[in-house]
Amino acid sequence: QVQLVESGGGLVQAGGSLTLSCAASGRTFSNYAMAMGWFRQAPGKEREFVATISWSGSSTYYSNSVKGRFTISRDSGKSTAYLLMDSLKPEDTAVYFCAARQGSTPSSSRFDYPYWGQGTQVTVSS
Repeated sequence: QVQLVESGGGLVQAGGSLTLSCAASGRTFSNYAMAMGWFRQAPGKEREFVATISWSGSSTYYSNSVKGRFTISRDSGKSTAYLLMDSLKPEDTAVYFCAARQGSTPSSSRFDYPYWGQGTQVTVSS
């Protein structure tokens, strides 16, 4: 099993920055290569892809809406993923979810991720 716990959300003014963290644990996560991703869901909208990173950390992909503003990374122990969010906009307001999938290859499809965190709220005021 895999447990994912997000933290770091909050209220920030437009143009500001936040860093989200996702701490992963569990036997499955310890024994297998796991790619990770960040998704977000605004009220009344579907959950959408934000960023993903490979097991090694060498490959990253971003949605067009956050490319150049957000940076995904993971620590050397591979058990924590981060999402650095710069130049935040009101349209970035959403609940942000961390996700993990078995395998080294990252994915932008939420259907490829069986493991999810509980989410953390990010609110950007104008």
